[in-house]
Amino acid sequence: MPRAHLIAVFATLLPVSAAINDPVRLENGLISGLSGSNPDVRVFKGVPFAVPPVGDLRWRAPKMAVAWDGVRKADRFSATCMQTPYPEGSLYRGAPQPVSEDCLYLNVWTAAKSSKERRPVMVWIHGGAFTRGSGSTPTYDGEELAKKGVVLVSINYRLGVFGFFAHPELTKESDRNASGNYGILDQIAALEWVQKNIAAFGGDPKRVTIFGESAGSWAVNCLMATPLAKGLFQRVIGESGAQFGPMRKLTDAEEAGVKLAQTLGADSIAALRAKPAEELLKASGPASPTVDGWLFPENIYAIFAKGKQNDVPLLIGSNADEGTAFAPPSVKADSFRQTAQTRFGAQADAFLKLYPATSDEEAKASQNASFRDQAFGWQMRTWARMQTKTGKSKVYLYYFSRVPPGPESARYGAYHASEISFVFHNLDKSTRPWEDTDRKLSDAMSSYWVNFASTGDPNGKGLPKWPAYQQKTDVAMGLGDKIAPLATPHKAALDFLDEYFAKQRGQ
Repeated sequence: MPRAHLIAVFATLLPVSAAINDPVRLENGLISGLSGSNPDVRVFKGVPFAVPPVGDLRWRAPKMAVAWDGVRKADRFSATCMQTPYPEGSLYRGAPQPVSEDCLYLNVWTAAKSSKERRPVMVWIHGGAFTRGSGSTPTYDGEELAKKGVVLVSINYRLGVFGFFAHPELTKESDRNASGNYGILDQIAALEWVQKNIAAFGGDPKRVTIFGESAGSWAVNCLMATPLAKGLFQRVIGESGAQFGPMRKLTDAEEAGVKLAQTLGADSIAALRAKPAEELLKASGPASPTVDGWLFPENIYAIFAKGKQNDVPLLIGSNADEGTAFAPPSVKADSFRQTAQTRFGAQADAFLKLYPATSDEEAKASQNASFRDQAFGWQMRTWARMQTKTGKSKVYLYYFSRVPPGPESARYGAYHASEISFVFHNLDKSTRPWEDTDRKLSDAMSSYWVNFASTGDPNGKGLPKWPAYQQKTDVAMGLGDKIAPLATPHKAALDFLDEYFAKQRGQ
């Protein structure tokens, strides 16, 4: 057999060239990863981007990870940040995972063949109300998006009392006269790591998209607002979450911190830093970012109103049934109407026309709808409108309405976070009886997201045209059984909330 024919035969027997070769050289040292389920994808798990925030580093801004000798194995996920699991029966409860304060690690999926490539980068920030979640949740596996051409990064960040605790002593200790936003500072540190290291994985540090869902969307909204993140990303995707309502002030956060310290019998930050993490976790409650005068000079609404946000292309939206996963077991019509009167005062009658409660059953439906509109729909449309009003970059608004098939479809509908599997093109990682409509929608949504990360525009060959958002037309892209533009749903309710929150700001 001629030599040329032999070479051709052997070439067909050898595996196709896999993704980027080990070891990969980072700023702090060499790492080795492992193959994904597809050999064309290389995965690097548990890569440190900061020093463990333990001991005296608890409640301090993150410090860059230290260098190491030799080749560090990046073949397993790190522990998740300190948190309590979702309760039994929750839609969001997953398999138990180890938790630790030593949790500032990230994960990378890439199908680049060499570090000379410059693929768009997508950095995923997980949700969980800033108290739960991790970058290693199976739904967030980045292999499918990597196969579509991006370098995918998922991160951890400090949660709950470890990520959002403020205290007068911490504020005084800080060289910025601020405390309470350590989880957001962790995200910024991860983005700084991306700028320094992502080219080694074939990524383009000049084409970084931050994206997240729920608290992850709150986070990217915060990052779009803070001057500290300027230049660290070029596009933003937010799924069901933003911070355009009232924000906690530093003095209020400090007061809450003092009360927590008293509850724990600690008379100083040193005493609190000596407490076991588990003790702090048991005593803590909800978490949220703080207007601290440094990371956030003002609340996010004011930052956008003045056009001081990081002006980049924006893709955002929410789901048709955001409220169902948070619904109380029962809602009484009398208590629903009374709550409306207490909260909305003179506007209560207008509220109850939009969300009627003539029976307990109707009140429960209105409870779900009002929660959807206030916590998600209004926030996302406000984000779109604020950016179109004071920014120059385009906005693409969506409305996700596909009901995932399964035994509880009627109960939950297109529930909060149900779009994530579609975005990551990971339907096969769940046991739902997916249909052809789901697979087509997932392929389209993941392509929209990747196109947006590549160019700042979700549109591309073979996809229905997605128009940029304009307030005068108020059109969103419908992502459901059909993919097509539609008038923004629940417009009357969102307009009512515009008026209500405008009055709140005036007061």
